[in-house]
Amino acid sequence: MNARPWVAVAMSGGVDSSVAAALLVERGERVLGLMLRFWAGDDGGNRCCSPEDVALARKVAGQLGVPFYVLDAQDPFQRHVVDPFIRGYAQGRTPNPCLSCNRHIRWGLLLDHALTLGAVSLATGHYARLAEHDGRRLLLRARDRQKDQSYVLSVMSQAQLSRAVFPLAELTKQEVREHARRLSLPVADRPESQDLCFVGEAGYREFLSRSGASLPPPGAIHDRDGRVLGRHTGLAEYTIGQRKGLGISAPAPLYVLEKDLEHNVLIVGGKNELGREEFEAGEVRWIDGQTPKGPLRVSVRVRYKAREYDALVTPLPGQRAHVQSLELIPDVTPGQAAVFYERDGCLGGGIILE
Repeated sequence: MNARPWVAVAMSGGVDSSVAAALLVERGERVLGLMLRFWAGDDGGNRCCSPEDVALARKVAGQLGVPFYVLDAQDPFQRHVVDPFIRGYAQGRTPNPCLSCNRHIRWGLLLDHALTLGAVSLATGHYARLAEHDGRRLLLRARDRQKDQSYVLSVMSQAQLSRAVFPLAELTKQEVREHARRLSLPVADRPESQDLCFVGEAGYREFLSRSGASLPPPGAIHDRDGRVLGRHTGLAEYTIGQRKGLGISAPAPLYVLEKDLEHNVLIVGGKNELGREEFEAGEVRWIDGQTPKGPLRVSVRVRYKAREYDALVTPLPGQRAHVQSLELIPDVTPGQAAVFYERDGCLGGGIILE
């Protein structure tokens, strides 16, 4: 009798990926654990693959009785994730490196390695669901809406989704931890990391200053009418919707409304001035692999944890789309993703343009 095919699991030393692996083993799957060693910069640290992370992932794999491999992904991670992150900030954008990591590293490089090792699919600890319709894979929100990660998975192609397994799809975070305790996994109570894995303890501003990138210099802060209100320390230091850290005294709170890259000006204003009703997105990818023939009524999310807004999305040539919201969206930020939903289904998304 032929042995069951291998299912590779992307392991990180965290509770989510550990429980994903454990649940597959419990189902009788033939599991192998894979971990990526990411680029870590001059300080040698990366929150996704520290020595402690590797040791814990290896310990969990040993406890589950599954093979475990650590793969070197430092160069591709720097090329596809870190360098575009630095370039984006140098150009005044606010990029989301998790999107690039999922597209090129986890569901590109890691999936390729898994298939080379003989696996037929790759499982991760992401919170999202999958379904089938007319021979195509659909990406759906997770049962736990607070943990739903369909936003950062919206870059996946049909080929990648066809190999994907999400064992945590129907679980809440609390249930995942309960499974970890039931199985006596050493990561059951391990806290989550909320920050970018490669920027270090000092944060992204310090990381950018150390990177040697040619970042925008200090300049003027204006209101919408062009009045000079103060000085900014460099456009890379700010993001749309930011209120704190502007260094301006005003009768009412001021927010970052816009970055004028051409004139190196930071434009601020009151909360009533914040937001846009329309914008364009580039590098648009549709989950089913087919560009809609006309406008679609969707819900659009412009930040990972932001609320969604009813909008009309019109596909444009060159993998672009025009988004027209029915109300002001406050945090439309160039470099972040605009992701489109229809009920529970993630339709795809693209990168917000200036």
